Amino acid sequence: MLEKTDKIWMDGNLVAWDDAKVHVLTHSLHYGLAIFEGIRCYDCKKGPAVFRLDEHVKRFFDSAHIFNMEIPYSHGEIARSILKTVKANRLRECYIRPLAYIGYGVMGISSTGSAIKVSIAVWPWGAYLGEDGLKNGIRAKTSSFIRGHVNSNMSMAKVSGYYVNSQLAKQEAVALGYDEAILLDTEGYVSEATGANIFIVRGGVIKTTPLTSILEGITRNTIMELAGEMGYEVRQERFTRDEVYIADEVFLTGTAAEVTPVRELDGRTVGKGKPGEITKALQDAFFHAVKGKNKRHERWLSYI
Repeated sequence: MLEKTDKIWMDGNLVAWDDAKVHVLTHSLHYGLAIFEGIRCYDCKKGPAVFRLDEHVKRFFDSAHIFNMEIPYSHGEIARSILKTVKANRLRECYIRPLAYIGYGVMGISSTGSAIKVSIAVWPWGAYLGEDGLKNGIRAKTSSFIRGHVNSNMSMAKVSGYYVNSQLAKQEAVALGYDEAILLDTEGYVSEATGANIFIVRGGVIKTTPLTSILEGITRNTIMELAGEMGYEVRQERFTRDEVYIADEVFLTGTAAEVTPVRELDGRTVGKGKPGEITKALQDAFFHAVKGKNKRHERWLSYI
């Protein structure tokens, strides 16, 4: 359940949590076109800091651009409003959810004439797949549902409606006793998890799905950069589910998932059935970066 905070930013104003309301005929509620981001603020030694704020705000605007949604604020205004909202709620660590949606005004598939509205909510949120999952790894299931074709859904945008596909996959996996689902693309190659990118490790080489059917993850980019700095070879190439079965290590990345090891897929143990050495090294490097413990990566932090 969400932990209620004090204020939500709505169209330029901070309003009380209980007053952050939209009309039942809001266009996005009916037709699913809304743009959002998932961002985290971490408690660092120098104070609370938002991780890779500029990159997240850029992706927010890129997603809107893909769908011809004109956000009525600048990049800088949204970034400053995110920091303002975290500060107003007096949080040292939190999850941040900016949302741009098509408001009340017209009804029908075409949204011409409806205003684009923007909100920013923040709340405390721990490990998305559980603290035990972060430490010991999770169990995953290849979903019977697939990611959409690139000409069906434009995967470079982070769109609310796309996550119906993820919900179906997640519900199926959880009902079967698993923690998470892995979806394949329309050609049968591994795509991503329901809300995270996937990496595998074989023979010391790290592989991740190329930017085809997947969202361009900011945590994914972070891990690729960290891995390069640490001397690992990283390849962006397609792989099949059976290559995941015989991988030495598997892990998921995302703002919510952070760096979560996968210890089992489809009843097959991954590697030794526990987080591998490369996964643990990258996980440690990631948390050092987001917590401000590595000066080299302080450029990724926007302090409150």
